Amino acid sequence: MARLTRDEGEGLSRSYVRPCLLLLLAEGPSHGYELLEQVRKAGVRNADAGGLYRSLRAMEQEGLVSSWWEPSQAGPARRSYTLTSAGRRALDGSVSALRDVHRLLGEMVERHDALVAGEAEARVPASIAVTLP
Repeated sequence: MARLTRDEGEGLSRSYVRPCLLLLLAEGPSHGYELLEQVRKAGVRNADAGGLYRSLRAMEQEGLVSSWWEPSQAGPARRSYTLTSAGRRALDGSVSALRDVHRLLGEMVERHDALVAGEAEARVPASIAVTLP
């Protein structure tokens, strides 16, 4: 089994870019670079501009987001994105699936903790084990 380094094991995988973008756009319109910063802050590891813009283009083709060019006082115009009603439904579906994953992961963590606690009890010699009332 391959060991994960600390950096590889932290954060969410890139597969969470799409639901993350849907959530961020549900909170309000935004442009690509700002979305990239927010996705990274949300914990999506290895988020890159190319992948983010590909996701946004695909989501626009699917009718989940819409975009427009917005003039910028500090440079060239930039594309801004907003969530559509279909995007809101997709977000609701993603969150429902994430709730299921959250529940399953919680059960897995609880089972692991119970296993570790049982192993720790097994290592304590019976002569010093204390039972509380």
